[in-house]
This record gives sequence, C-alpha cells and structure tokens, in this order.
Amino acid sequence: MQPQTVETITSLIQEGEFFKLKQVLREFQPSELVTLIEEEEEREQLIIFRLLPLKLATEVFEYLDLEIQRHFLDNLAQDKMADILNEMSPDDRTTLLEFLPANFVAELVQSLSEEERRVTLQLLGYPEESVGRLMTPDYIAIRETWTVQQVLDYVRQHGGQSETLSMLYVTDAHGVLIDDIRIREFLLSAPTIRVRDLMDRRFVQLTAVQDQEEAIDVFRRNDRNALPVVSDQGILLGIVTIDDILSIREQEDTEDMQKLGGSEALDEPYLATPLLSMLKKRAGWLVILLIGEMFTATALKSFEHEIAKAAVLTLFIPLIISAGGNAGSQATSLIIRAMSLGELSLGEWWRVMRRELATGFMLGAILGVVGLSRILLWSKLFPGEYGEYYWGVGLTVGASLVGIVLWGSLCGSMLPLLLKRLGADPATSSAPFVATLVDVTGVVIYFAFALLFLSGTLL
Repeated sequence: MQPQTVETITSLIQEGEFFKLKQVLREFQPSELVTLIEEEEEREQLIIFRLLPLKLATEVFEYLDLEIQRHFLDNLAQDKMADILNEMSPDDRTTLLEFLPANFVAELVQSLSEEERRVTLQLLGYPEESVGRLMTPDYIAIRETWTVQQVLDYVRQHGGQSETLSMLYVTDAHGVLIDDIRIREFLLSAPTIRVRDLMDRRFVQLTAVQDQEEAIDVFRRNDRNALPVVSDQGILLGIVTIDDILSIREQEDTEDMQKLGGSEALDEPYLATPLLSMLKKRAGWLVILLIGEMFTATALKSFEHEIAKAAVLTLFIPLIISAGGNAGSQATSLIIRAMSLGELSLGEWWRVMRRELATGFMLGAILGVVGLSRILLWSKLFPGEYGEYYWGVGLTVGASLVGIVLWGSLCGSMLPLLLKRLGADPATSSAPFVATLVDVTGVVIYFAFALLFLSGTLL
C-alpha cells in the first residue's frame, strides 16, 4: 500500500469525510485493508472498520491480529460484531473464541445464530490441540451415483458457502467418506459420466481427535490444500485447510524458538504479554541455568591448587567452555529442527550419534589446530607471553577443544532425542541448557588434559 494512500485515508478521517472514505475503502482488497488497519491507531482502526460492508468486514476481521479482534469486540456495537461472528468461517471463529476469557466466550456464543452456535460449540468440544479445533464444516459432499453434470450444478448452487472447491468429497448414504476427487476431474470429464467412474477409493484423511502436529506432517507429505476430517466411524465431519495448518506451524515454530532461547513459550504476542507473566516465563529458566552455572564454579574449586600453580590456564577457560557450548547449541538446533520436519525419528538415534561423533571430532580438531597455532604464534611474537612451557599449554588447549567440542556435539544431539523418548518437548533441551551442561564438564575436560600435558612442569 502506497504511503500517500494511507495519508489520504488519515486525512479523510480527520476531516470527517466518512461517506467519501466509505467509498474509497470499498476499492481495497481485504489484505490491503488488514495492513491499513494494523498500521493505524486504535481510534482510526474503529472508524475504518465501522465503514466496511458486512461481507468485506468479515473477510478483513478473520485475518486481523487477535489483539485487534479483541479490541473490536470490546468497542464495537454488539449487533455488528454478532453479524460478523455469524459470517466468519467456523474454524477462524473458534480460534478467536479460544483466545478470549470464558465468560466473554459464553456471551459471544449466545449472539450467534442457532446453526452457527451449534457448529461453534461442537468445535470447542474437541481437545485443545486436536484437529477438531481446526476443521470447518463448509465443504462440498457428493454421491457416487451422481453424474458430472449433477455435481457441477450442485457446486454452482452450494459452492459459495464452501471453504474450498479444489476437492470434492464422496460420501455414502450414512455420511461415511469413501473418496475425494479434485474439481478438475469433473471440469475435464463428459457431463454424463458418473462419479463412481472417476473414483479410485484412495484418499488421505485426518481424525477429529488427531494431534495438530500430526496433521502438519500429513499435509507436508501429501501436498494438499485441504484434507477431510472423519470420526472414528469414518463419517465425514469437516475439512482442514492449509491456511489453518500454516498458522499452527507458525505457532509451533514460535514456541520452539522461544524455548530454544531459554524461556517458556509465551501465550500471547510479546508486546501483549503482561510484565508479571513475562517475568514468570523467563525467571524460572534463568534461575535453573544460574544454578547449573554454579556447578562450574564448584568444578573450578576442585582445581584450585592447579590454578594457583599455573594461573596462565585461567586465560583459556572462557574460550574452552564457550566452544563446547556453541557446538552443543548448533547440534541441538539442527536436531530439533530435523525432528520437527520429520527428517529423523527416535529409531535413528544411533545414526545421529555416529554422525555427531565424526562431525564433533572434526570440528574439534579444526578449533584445536586454531587454538594451538594461536598460542605458538603469540609465544614467538611475544616471548614469555605464556611462559617457558608454552608448548604444553598449547597442547592442553588444542586437545581440550577437541574433547569439549566432541562432547558438546554429543550432548546437543542426544538430549532432544532423550527428552522425546521420555515424552517431553525436545525444545526444552534449549541451547542455554545444553551450554550450561557443557560448561561444567568442559572445566573437567580442560584440567584433565592440563594434568596430562603439564604434570612435572607447570603442575
């Protein structure tokens, strides 16, 4: 949307030219109006939305941010919002109602028409993370005895209420799904051919109680814009469309990213999350990580004697433990993402371990060579920088880097798989958690190599 267009609309609002503004707004696409409303202040948002005709207002409302939807519900006339809620697709309406307080939901549900109220309550009755919460009952169902001409006539008559027309669903007399057929098959077939002649009885389906994450995988494997949802008896209940799946995918990715950052997933957008709630979400993990880092101090205390004799070793402690933490964070992020995309399963843990053993060793060797070279070079350029036993210090740092990077890669790759096996969320093995674990063990590995290479000299 051009900046001058936004300025024109703002100017019309300020001048009170609402009739003219109403005509101007009708020329925009719903996506453009969504962008416009989200960029305006709250007062201007209400004015623009009030001027939209019902059908256009409904389309715009479905794509607005949940916070703006809540703002409209609080401030617009109940009759207008009831009309919009009645016009909304059931799946989008359910998503909105889940976001609102229970008492508010009860009041809004009462404002729906009898049919829409029945559908909404049915959708809200499914488990929170189930496919049933996403499905819409707006689809086209046909019979196998119909001709192509009958199907096309039926689509013309009822297709306006359907969520999508890319796929038609064949059901029997009891409503059981027996096939799905792409609309193009009917468009390219002779009018007298019957539906049964186009059927292969091979189709993909979801169940109403199926987990939403499983549905994401099914969509990805089958490249569909919509999938049918059936009951345990195979009765067609509704469909789930790709836009809802993409929304869930975005939510899941957001939760994983937040957990990988070392906090609990936020229930609301960042700026809409109350300060106290934000503190609760972040403080817990920070306390746990702090306690974990205290074990690093305990490990250092165990080597207090060695540190007193060879203070030069303390120079490289941050380098050693950060290298291990970085390697672990890399591995954790890669494994969690691979699991999320279905690229690997728990049964492939041994393949992952072998791969990370090789990768971790080679990465550690690269860093080890860099660390050793740096110490040797500095000792030549600045004699006495690391003392007369700089070779021993260099070998200690180089070998420690190999060990700690290898260990970090193993921890980072195995922890998500272990948590998944225990039924926990793999994203909980966040990068900070892995880094803290590797920090503690890194100190032990470092001083173990120091004793190996510097005993009898510095130690």
